[in-house]
Amino acid sequence: MVHIVGAGPGDPELITRKGARLLAEADVVIYAGSLVNPALLDLCKEGAEIHDSAGMTLADVLAVVDAAEAAGKTTVRLHTGDPAVYGAIQEQMDAWRKKGIAYDVTPGVSSCFAAAAALKQEYTLPGISQTLIITRGAGRTPVPEPERLKSLAQHGATMCIYLSVSMMDDVAKELIAGGYEPATPIAVVQRASWPDERIVRGTLADIAEKVQAAGITRQAMIVVSRCLDADYDLSRLYAPEFSHGYRQASK
Repeated sequence: MVHIVGAGPGDPELITRKGARLLAEADVVIYAGSLVNPALLDLCKEGAEIHDSAGMTLADVLAVVDAAEAAGKTTVRLHTGDPAVYGAIQEQMDAWRKKGIAYDVTPGVSSCFAAAAALKQEYTLPGISQTLIITRGAGRTPVPEPERLKSLAQHGATMCIYLSVSMMDDVAKELIAGGYEPATPIAVVQRASWPDERIVRGTLADIAEKVQAAGITRQAMIVVSRCLDADYDLSRLYAPEFSHGYRQASK
């Protein structure tokens, strides 16, 4: 059996209870060493076989799982954040399915939500934005043309941009070209939930210069949204004149 487990964004306490249990029970652990906090490995049982996938290929990962299955062992594939977002898990699951290897997925806390917590910010404010776009800039991994930042920017929604801080200047220019005002607030959160977490705030007009000055080149979430600095409508859910299935209006 293979358990794909979301490790969360970095803070070892942000793994789910189920994920922690599966990790503690695993005979074999393959973890994404480039991003997963190694402190999580303290949960592994004594004698567990541990592999850092940072230097492994897909074939290497599959070979480790094949050996574990042949020996009747349980494997945890530990991915950063939530494995469904830029986790490259589909190719692994497809390979296991073809081989008849049973697997399941335990979700985790994605870094975009850890960034929201760091910013103490809600992404969906009434009257400002009710849509969250999760995306990335086009780099070594291409992006379909309709999903390029310039196209997505036309919605004016809250946007969380992964894996793109190294090209911050191009990201800002593309967002402005797509329709965001240069004065639109933006925040860059590096290593959200880690002890050395850093936040840089600015606007689309000046964020690239600020990020460069801070020396941030990787492991950072870009959040662009008018929610970061806006007057917003209060939620209807808690308005006294608003009735719903659990409460009658009091005014």
